[in-house]
Amino acid sequence: MSAALALASTPVPAPAPRTIAVAAGDGIGPEIMDAVLAVLSAADPGLGFQPVTVGLEAYRNGALSGFGPEVMDAITEHGVLLKGPITTPQGGGYKSVNVSLRKSLGLYANLRPCVAYHPFIATRHPAMDVVIVRENEEDTYAGIEHRQSEEVYQCLKLITRPGCERIVRYAFEYARSHGRRKLTCMTKDNIMKLTDGLFHRVFDEIAAEYPDLAAEHMIIDIGTAKMAVDPERFDVVVAPNLYGDILSDVAAEVAGSIGIAPSSNIGRDCAMFEAVHGSAPDIAGHDVANPSGLLLSAVMMLVHLGRTQAATRVHNAWLRTIEDGVLTADMAGAGGRPAVGTRAFAAAVIGRLGQAPRTLAAVDYPAAVASHTPVALLPNVARTPAATALGGGDVFVNWDQDPRDPDVLGRRLEAMAAPEWRLSLVTNRGVKVYPHGHAQTLCTDHWRCRFLAAAPGAASPQAIAALLLRLHAGGLDAVKTENLYTFDGTPGYSQAQGE
Repeated sequence: MSAALALASTPVPAPAPRTIAVAAGDGIGPEIMDAVLAVLSAADPGLGFQPVTVGLEAYRNGALSGFGPEVMDAITEHGVLLKGPITTPQGGGYKSVNVSLRKSLGLYANLRPCVAYHPFIATRHPAMDVVIVRENEEDTYAGIEHRQSEEVYQCLKLITRPGCERIVRYAFEYARSHGRRKLTCMTKDNIMKLTDGLFHRVFDEIAAEYPDLAAEHMIIDIGTAKMAVDPERFDVVVAPNLYGDILSDVAAEVAGSIGIAPSSNIGRDCAMFEAVHGSAPDIAGHDVANPSGLLLSAVMMLVHLGRTQAATRVHNAWLRTIEDGVLTADMAGAGGRPAVGTRAFAAAVIGRLGQAPRTLAAVDYPAAVASHTPVALLPNVARTPAATALGGGDVFVNWDQDPRDPDVLGRRLEAMAAPEWRLSLVTNRGVKVYPHGHAQTLCTDHWRCRFLAAAPGAASPQAIAALLLRLHAGGLDAVKTENLYTFDGTPGYSQAQGE
């Protein structure tokens, strides 16, 4: 059984009454939440539930983030939120509830156990037991996007050293406290050498502090492929936000079904627990949805709250239920096995509270399990600030003069560069097109024009402003600028091919 979900313990006294915030969500959310709360009430009568509104109803009431201030107040008061799946309306400036809650509450770590339950839930990998630790606040999920020309849109990928240190240390501490043996970091730093390169570098630095744990790095594309065909080789995987999101969905499906995949979102002061799957509006209201993902997320919540007796009872009852062949349609699959509805499945779990599985390993949560790694574990490392020097600027120009000849643009830019600057190159979609470009390169209306200091000391913010004024006077539309700095002599920007 998963060490992410099961550890040995001794019985503990029943905990004091506790209230949690509960958001039913959209689509199948209300019916699976009703099922889960019925199980929780039967297993832990000391739990109370404060309903809060998130998702479509909140959007319709004018909350573009999908929730109002009363939701934040409830989470702050109770420390946890159990949340059903959410539907985010398309267009109209609506923000993702999940992303907004994670970022607003500082829920920096997304933990997703992916476990096979062979032979009761079909899987090609019966020994699979992987935990994905996903950074939850940064990367492209910062949601900073711009349209810069008729043809070109931009999404900024933001990776910070504090964010990398926090999630990587969380992953190592989690692995050590849960009896794991190996961590795998996945990035694409062969291409994104600065952003993903930082994540990889921080992983290597922190790995050196944990000699008892094996550590490796894989490029995300081959790593995802290996997860699909050989997941048994992995133990704990840590990744930036976007990769972790995709990878955990792949891992959940490989384990058996995304419908049974739980997750927790951990911060310094509060936590949110939710199933990995979506709101599935096409089956909402038909009493066929699988509440297992949300139920196992609730088990993680109980462990987080120290209510380990209830967590043990619920999890073992769920294991016994699937062993007994009581399965929802997605778990039963196409093999002709009978399926039960949402309410019947919850009733079956309730009827087995106090029972243990007979084939699968029973769980027994310890009273003091380390359910999360607080930010306080981060050491206060004194760093000497790097010596920074401004050496140039990338000016992004919206230029669409037919036939988009880079040589024509390049000569105009060179004439405007002096006296402080020299034009180093022009790229289009990251490909060098001036000087000495290739006629086969597809060019859009968006051009990166790199200007470097013409002489030592010539670069300054005033000189960049003067350059932009000259470009404007010359009829060129500068839609964005990026200053080019060195840090202790090392360029803090990507080098273009042929530069």
